Amino acid sequence: MTASLVGALAAAAAALALGMLPLGGSWVPKPGRHPDAEALLDAGWRLGLTRWEGLRATIAAIGIGVAHAAGIAPLAGAALALAPSIAVRLRARTARDRARASVAQVLVTAHAMLRSGVALPEALRRASAACEDRIARHPFEIAMGRFDLGAALDDAIRSAVASSTDRRLVETFHTLALGVTERLPIERAASLLEAMAERAVHDERMDAEIRARTAGLRLQSYLLAGIVPAIALYLVATMPGLGATLATPLGRTVLIPVAILLEIVGVVVSRRVVRGVAR
Repeated sequence: MTASLVGALAAAAAALALGMLPLGGSWVPKPGRHPDAEALLDAGWRLGLTRWEGLRATIAAIGIGVAHAAGIAPLAGAALALAPSIAVRLRARTARDRARASVAQVLVTAHAMLRSGVALPEALRRASAACEDRIARHPFEIAMGRFDLGAALDDAIRSAVASSTDRRLVETFHTLALGVTERLPIERAASLLEAMAERAVHDERMDAEIRARTAGLRLQSYLLAGIVPAIALYLVATMPGLGATLATPLGRTVLIPVAILLEIVGVVVSRRVVRGVAR
């Protein structure tokens, strides 16, 4: 292993670490659990973890082969194994965003049943059963399942979102559990549920407005991300010296991989800024 190869691998590792910085505050590995398991469940993957790892290994092998044929460091090709995880997490995040509207509808339905005289556990059970979104229905099913097994209703509601990363969902369930703990009369419980439903609907409308207002900015970031490689190709075509530099081991193993990672970092950061405002 030559010194230039070691330096190239070190530079690629540093670029990869830089690219993962935007995810550093939100990704926390769970011991004994596959890091993609929750995202695969929400994204609708039904083929099991073994086939998922087989897919990732196949993509990594293809990436290594392409990198070797192009004279690029094999580590850059192996990094393609992260592509399926990124894709499934984006798909799962989109599914969770859609589920928020269904959670608001469950609360509206439960409030209507509570007003009609149905007890709170049965109102939550019927409202969640009528919901077609599996992700939105899941925490209510967990709460009702634990309640049926003998747990107190407030404890069952709190434990249903113990591992959830959705701040709004956690706050909604904890508020509902607080109302149960305080033994509110049915009129006040209905008013509390109505306020929660109105807040959920308002938050969903606010998110939709933010997404609509920032759609142009997101499109601009994607266009800029595409313009930079286009300019680079134009310069390579018109400036033979630049093309020769990128064809050297330094260009293939350091400059090009770092440029690709920086492009990805820019897109990820812009998306996280929008999501940070929405939350």
